[in-house]
Amino acid sequence: MVGNPDFLTGIGLEQAAEFQELESPEGELHLRFFVPSGNEFALSATGIREVISQSPDRITLIPNVSPLLLGTLNIRGRVIWVADLGQFLGETTPLNTDRPEIPVIAVEDQDTILGLAVDQIVGMDWLDVEQVRLPTNVPDSMAPFLRGEWVIPPKEENKEEEEKILRLIDQVAIVRSARWAA
Repeated sequence: MVGNPDFLTGIGLEQAAEFQELESPEGELHLRFFVPSGNEFALSATGIREVISQSPDRITLIPNVSPLLLGTLNIRGRVIWVADLGQFLGETTPLNTDRPEIPVIAVEDQDTILGLAVDQIVGMDWLDVEQVRLPTNVPDSMAPFLRGEWVIPPKEENKEEEEKILRLIDQVAIVRSARWAA
């Protein structure tokens, strides 16, 4: 009924077609973000519990835990661990915690929630999962935690730029990883 152009009174057929096109984006919704090294990643929106920006002083340091963990965070009465995602993936550049806020992506698997601290959130984007290919030139430390990657060609106005690689993270593999015991 709503998709019927006659239902959209006062709108011409061309405008109705544009309206329908806007209402049904292709692909699946993903959150895009950067880690400190400058590499860009994406997470499926269905695997994200929430995205928050927290002051570093709200993250409680815990002694004698994995160096990948920044500490714990209380989110509405629930305590969750917060990890430096870049270092977890084997990157050498640590997250800068000397700033007003740190973006944290809370992911969930069954009843376990883990906060993934990242450098910068880009935003939400509809990405075609059928275009995902197997990852290439990926460090061994990162490979088990990737579902694949997209190759994003340069925009028309910047043809001289190189293709960008956007890697798709497997949050379930991260939450269940044995690296947290190290």
